[in-house]
Amino acid sequence: MAQNGSDNAVPTLADVAKRANVSTATVSRCLNSPDQVVGDTRERVMKAVRDLGYAPNFNARALAAKQSNTVGAVIPTMENAVFARGLQAFQEELVRHGKTLLVASSAYDEKLEDEQVRALVARGADALLLIGYDRSPDLYAFLAKRQVPTLVSWSYAEGDEKPAIGFDNRYAMAELARVVIGHGHRNIACISAPTASNDRARGRVQGIRDALAEAGVDPARLLVIETPYGIENGETAFRQAMAAAPGTTAVMCVNDVLAIGALRAAREMGLSVPGDVSVTGFDDIEIALLAEPALTTVHVPHREMGRRAAGLIIQMMRHGEAEKPVRLPTDIRLRQSLASRR
Repeated sequence: MAQNGSDNAVPTLADVAKRANVSTATVSRCLNSPDQVVGDTRERVMKAVRDLGYAPNFNARALAAKQSNTVGAVIPTMENAVFARGLQAFQEELVRHGKTLLVASSAYDEKLEDEQVRALVARGADALLLIGYDRSPDLYAFLAKRQVPTLVSWSYAEGDEKPAIGFDNRYAMAELARVVIGHGHRNIACISAPTASNDRARGRVQGIRDALAEAGVDPARLLVIETPYGIENGETAFRQAMAAAPGTTAVMCVNDVLAIGALRAAREMGLSVPGDVSVTGFDDIEIALLAEPALTTVHVPHREMGRRAAGLIIQMMRHGEAEKPVRLPTDIRLRQSLASRR
């Protein structure tokens, strides 16, 4: 049977309200701020939305309210589980407040990140989450001029007053390096991501140097091999490190993915870990526990960081105030990949 015109009509907010037996204001609150609506009512409204196939006109709403209810995030890569875990918690918390997350990946390209940030702002993003501090002053000035609340994450820098939530990468890696040195290691190599525009990697390398200097070891002796993130890159870098400094007894990697590559290369080279050489990582993603041997690493509270980052973003959007930087704790997970050389 052919449907009449009303059956084909696009459902409206009023249609949803009538179906759910609530006011249009309640429907609007449910869609924009679901945490402010009682559970039973919210479920009834959302069922009506699904049954009718209702989709709000966000463009019209954004023009009227001068807000899009979207938050943009630019991350260095979508291939690293570190960012996936934190962003999942970030999105879950945003959804509770009726916000939508738009994600872009810069592939560790500073110019591309700049373009993506400007594109998200042009598309009406109400706020932005960025990874680390490293970007041009011009971009920060652009965001300030446009009055877009911006939160730095995955990093915390003493003395930098930009709104941020993260951890002190330099301090955290120095803590792990002190443990490695305490196990008798003095000939240490580091496998790092490129440090030129990555303050997280740069801080972790400097943390190892700090600990070496404290122990009376010339930090200039630290062999650093820089390579893009990736297991195969970690393998290649480990081989390069052992060829350049055969006396190396510990290889500290600035993340777990590179460390897994180092473990695999050691195994293929016939080296025992930790008998011949110890290997450490950073981040404590799931693969660290599944590695053989299990990886000694720095545990980072990624989900807590993501959840709290969303809360800070919401506060900045509502009140327009710059939040104070938040430093989150890290801790060391000692596992089988580190052994004493005494």
